[in-house]
Amino acid sequence: MDAAHNSAYKRIVVVGGGAAGWMAATALATALPGSTVELVESEEIGIVGVGEATFPSIRAFHKILGIDEAEFLRATNGTYKLGIEFCDWRVQGERYFHGFGDIGALTGSQALWGQHRRLGEASPATLGELCLPSAMASQGRFWAPPGQEQFFNYAYHFDAVLYAGFLRKLALQRGVRRTEGRIVNVDRRPDGGVKQLKLADGRMVAGDFFVDCSGFASLLLGRTLDEPFVDFSHWLPVDRAWACPTERTGSELAPYTRATALEAGWAWRIPLSNRTGHGHVFASSYIDEDRAREQLLQQLDGPALAEPRLLRFTTGHRERFWVHNVVALGLSSGFLEPLESTSIFLVQSGLGRLIELLLPGAVPSGEAVAGYNESMVRQFARVRDFIILHYCLTARRDSKLWRSMMAMELPDTLAFKIHAWRQAGALHQYADEGFDATSWLAIHAGMGHWPERADPALRDMAPDAAMQGLRQRRDSIAATVASMPSHDAYLRSVLGRQAASMK
Repeated sequence: MDAAHNSAYKRIVVVGGGAAGWMAATALATALPGSTVELVESEEIGIVGVGEATFPSIRAFHKILGIDEAEFLRATNGTYKLGIEFCDWRVQGERYFHGFGDIGALTGSQALWGQHRRLGEASPATLGELCLPSAMASQGRFWAPPGQEQFFNYAYHFDAVLYAGFLRKLALQRGVRRTEGRIVNVDRRPDGGVKQLKLADGRMVAGDFFVDCSGFASLLLGRTLDEPFVDFSHWLPVDRAWACPTERTGSELAPYTRATALEAGWAWRIPLSNRTGHGHVFASSYIDEDRAREQLLQQLDGPALAEPRLLRFTTGHRERFWVHNVVALGLSSGFLEPLESTSIFLVQSGLGRLIELLLPGAVPSGEAVAGYNESMVRQFARVRDFIILHYCLTARRDSKLWRSMMAMELPDTLAFKIHAWRQAGALHQYADEGFDATSWLAIHAGMGHWPERADPALRDMAPDAAMQGLRQRRDSIAATVASMPSHDAYLRSVLGRQAASMK
């Protein structure tokens, strides 16, 4: 076996199943065939399993693992996702779309958003009409031809429990050993790391390296190693979520997630091929749980398939993600509210960095581990700032939550970005960003937050030329979208007639 594919850690133990655990086990077994990978989970505990919307990076993860898209969609009741529709965020009655796509040049005279803003009411197009996935979503259409990634990207909606099961099957095929059992004790090494796990029936599971995917319990990194938690709730005060699935209604599937701002939080709507996921993320300091539950029930657009389930959480992350021979992924490392569907993205990001450090075949140095921790702290901070942006630009004054979010003191990194945008339309980007400049533009524009001064370079293009350029792009995109099938029809063609869950 090629030494480049052998880790210094011969026995890797993943603690906890769910999406994070089985993502880790599958990826580690694929990348490090010279190591044994064992996953310990307990059917008694179960998994959170409500995250059903993703970020486009998941497609790269699937490609690396060799996952067939149709097989994955069929196994998870999956659908396609072109972005997120935000309703009532700036003011009630308004909506905008954050699409996963290109909107042309972002600087200079060719910046379409700049020319659109410059022309004002005379502009022949909305920004949504200039972005292919946004235009597709508005028409309920979908098409994914090969080689078009430079124009638009897409992600998926799926059943998280079924996704964990799908990856579990794949991981077992690739040599991962699954051990059923409830962990009752953790033995430490002399240096403070983890030596082995004791299960309720007395069995011991030893390892050289442990990946903590134990969810909010954070069994290894939090409970055993006592790694402190960095609390983000002063910026992101939501700390509860009611979740409830409903029957699928209507003949057509929307190829996007919907996030609707409510009195003390927001409600999600996620269409799967066999049902629709609904939830209400809220701040318990601004609304009680019973009232939040009632507000969720008012959002349902079909008969409920189960009683609403309540989840409690705190936004933030552990100070370090990798301590001794333990690294945490997923909820055990931290949590950011699911507004932009980044939970699986953060798992994937941490997993990718981890594998890069394990591939050389030597135990990573202290400097390498410190670098890993620094990069993950930055990654969480970048995503945190992007989520805060959705709240702090609001013009709503109808409830305590929205008034407080508009007036709160921002993290310095976000305050600088907003200042750069307001002053000159600069979409500043740091290292370890989760979202590119086009995504930031989508939120600024959707919230009606425009620069105070226009780039003088925009005047290099005559108004009639700008008008023509905007019109041409609008018409080209409209013609392209008009030739596409509906999302539902495209999904049927991918899954084939054997997709019994499709209606």
